[in-house]
Amino acid sequence: MAHVTDIRVRFADLDPYNHVNHARYLTFFESARIEMLEEIGFGMVAMQDDDTQIVLVELTAGFHRPAGLHDQLVITTEVVEIKRSTSSWRQEAHCRGELIATLDVRAAFTDGRGRPRRAPDGFAAAVERLGD
Repeated sequence: MAHVTDIRVRFADLDPYNHVNHARYLTFFESARIEMLEEIGFGMVAMQDDDTQIVLVELTAGFHRPAGLHDQLVITTEVVEIKRSTSSWRQEAHCRGELIATLDVRAAFTDGRGRPRRAPDGFAAAVERLGD
């Protein structure tokens, strides 16, 4: 199941062509991932207390249509695969029902020193319950 986050485009998000700057989508997508993690009980404070980090190791972005000032973006975030110490995520940004941008992410679970570790206990189950 996908988590949904709404983000409104602000003036500071625009490039000289009055489109959302491509780099801002990475921030939008990150904010959506953080909101999803908070909702399922694996927010930044909880993971820090567990000596766990989720670090991006690879990403592929696609830009399909421009978005502009005051547009309301609907970002869906889905964890599509969880392995022993990695996960794969798919995110999409839509505006007025049209696909605007996509992000595919591969992330690693690490401890606070950056060493690989297993996915936290209960993480996969929490992701599965998303949307229930």
